[in-house]
Amino acid sequence: MEGVTIWAITVICYLIAEGVKATHKCDEWIPIICGVLGGILGVVAMYTMADFPANDIMNAVAIGIISGFASTGLHQAWHQQTGKHED
Repeated sequence: MEGVTIWAITVICYLIAEGVKATHKCDEWIPIICGVLGGILGVVAMYTMADFPANDIMNAVAIGIISGFASTGLHQAWHQQTGKHED
């Protein structure tokens, strides 16, 4: 069940990144926003989810950041595989 927690952070970061991207104001900041948001969500998940894979704040932040960055990687992989390139 641990993987579900990690995917939840990734999906939340992805959706927020899509919302930021829709504004067309700060596309270059999206990876940083996802990383910071993921770190925050990692700490929240550590305190609220019994099956979260970290027991301390540093690991929770690290897991969250990696999950946040994964959302941008998944987005890029999808667009490269489908041939959809955005300007």
